[in-house]
Amino acid sequence: MIKKGNLYYPTKEFKKQAWANSPSVYKEANKNPKRFWADLAGELVWFKKWKKVFEHNPPYFKWFVGGKINITYNIFERNLEQRKNKVALIWEPEPLEERPRILTYYQLYKEVNKFANVLKKLGVKKGDRVGIYLPMIPEVIIAMLACARIGAIHSVVFSAFSPQALKVRLQDTEAKILITADGYWRRGKVIPLKNNADKGIKDTKVRKVVVVRRIGNKIDFKKGRDFWWHELMENQPEYCRPAVMDAEDTLFILYTSGSTGKPKGCVHVCGGYTVQALWTGKLIFDWKDTDIFWSTSDMGWVTGHTYSCYSPLLNGVTFVIFEGAPDWPSADRWAQIIDKYGVTVFYTAPTAIRMFAKYGREILKGHKFETLRLLGSVGEPIDEAAWQWYFREIGKKRCPIVDTWWQTETGGILITSLPGIGPFRPAYTGIPFPGTRFEIFDEKGKPTKAGQEGALVLLPPFVPSLLRGVYKNPKKYLSTYWSEYGKKVYFTSDAAVKDKNGLIRIVGRLDDVIKIAGHRLTTGELEAAINLCPSISECAVVGVPDKIKGEVPVVFVVLKKKIPDLKKTVVAQVLKEIGPIALPKEVYQVEDLPKTRSGKIMRRILRRLFTGEKLGDLSTLANPESVKKIKKIVKKMK
Repeated sequence: MIKKGNLYYPTKEFKKQAWANSPSVYKEANKNPKRFWADLAGELVWFKKWKKVFEHNPPYFKWFVGGKINITYNIFERNLEQRKNKVALIWEPEPLEERPRILTYYQLYKEVNKFANVLKKLGVKKGDRVGIYLPMIPEVIIAMLACARIGAIHSVVFSAFSPQALKVRLQDTEAKILITADGYWRRGKVIPLKNNADKGIKDTKVRKVVVVRRIGNKIDFKKGRDFWWHELMENQPEYCRPAVMDAEDTLFILYTSGSTGKPKGCVHVCGGYTVQALWTGKLIFDWKDTDIFWSTSDMGWVTGHTYSCYSPLLNGVTFVIFEGAPDWPSADRWAQIIDKYGVTVFYTAPTAIRMFAKYGREILKGHKFETLRLLGSVGEPIDEAAWQWYFREIGKKRCPIVDTWWQTETGGILITSLPGIGPFRPAYTGIPFPGTRFEIFDEKGKPTKAGQEGALVLLPPFVPSLLRGVYKNPKKYLSTYWSEYGKKVYFTSDAAVKDKNGLIRIVGRLDDVIKIAGHRLTTGELEAAINLCPSISECAVVGVPDKIKGEVPVVFVVLKKKIPDLKKTVVAQVLKEIGPIALPKEVYQVEDLPKTRSGKIMRRILRRLFTGEKLGDLSTLANPESVKKIKKIVKKMK
């Protein structure tokens, strides 16, 4: 990349080969967003073309009204003539001694059709909900696509979620079938998934359970209710006619997970999601026919749905999925996988990047990352220190970094600088995707000036993949997304700031704001400042009650190397970057921060260590043991 001041731009060579390489794409798209999306939709196969591109009855809206489509027809029939024998999916198991599985587009096509026929034989019909509780194995993708093939609505539940979390989601969807596995590997241990599934289906409408034999561990197998995947697949026809789906028919329901309250079932529809998934992947990751793509996200999250499944398949790309942890059994497992398969485009979370950096440069010896040509970041705002390490150590200063903002609700990436255009600025997400209209509003609903923080909002005509509702909860849909600034403005709940170049920086959730003596500061802003300290690997900031100031920040840090006076160092860093108003009350050194398996830090749990509230269900964390250790440290220092 080429650096100009504090901005980076793609090289002439990269720009020349990129799908989008001229700023004119923004001008044309933003002039008429509806026409822009209609033109993109025209590249897909529609059984029947839409009558109207966009229909708006605030807060409700529709795209490609009257259009008929099937996403799997666009993945397979549309691609098979050119890519029949091309590798679609490379599955890397956790155990090093176990062989990978490789499926071509044609092999995957046959597996999907066979399982679609299995579902039909089990009584699944168009519009039925199917629960999927599977680890990162090929069957999770086959199951999702098979549902889409016949018009069933899949609801994937993250395999690390507890039985109770599974139950809540199954009860809400009223799914009658669950697809799960006997178990899977995680850090050398077998996770008994079927046992969790058995507990999770109690008091639900699930009557049939399909079980993938992954491990061969002993499980409770109830005859008449439980069925082996491999037995059901025997002698099934290798073709299943794709269901003709209306553009506004539901494709899937994916629940947002929070530490409090009932999770929201985000409803995504067939037409708009297919268009968005196809084109965001193509333009943002700049996929070519020779690319090997790896998104490290689990299928239980929206990143897994869109960029570990639907988007690469729609684009005919070869991609990797991995069962295990990126630092197991050695700290460089992720780097080994990049080398092993010649990964060219790598998409991961800032938490993972900071974890890699924490292990030090030693683990990078022998890894040149010569095949990499593009890097991506997802899941939370990336701080400047992590951005620079990623750029320097992994991208070798040549790979553009597409930092991406989007949500479960949006279905696809909406803010990032396109790699063939730029510009890129460390810690700034980038420019809104062509054809999207974002603003940053102050509390009165007026656009802010450059450099002024506010609420990130999306304006009509929104985007085709934006959620159409919260499943069975229209009141929640209205109150969460369409009440803050009226029914014509989609409220993201994120705080953001825009620089003079139009680059947007996400500074955190608006509910992650600390009010110190009447001043509003986001935890993201504080964390970005503290992470600039070279001895700190990562940190989390939470606001705790204070009798005088209302709230004060406390900081939890994970160190790369020991600091003689930790609190003094952190205070000096905050003073330098922000000022005295943001000085932390206390700084705690911890071994690890509580995180979900997708890498998100659970700040609410840290906050509750001070408020006296119940910590809640910790089984959804990747490292629940960290909370007990942190609790002891906090108690000791009080």
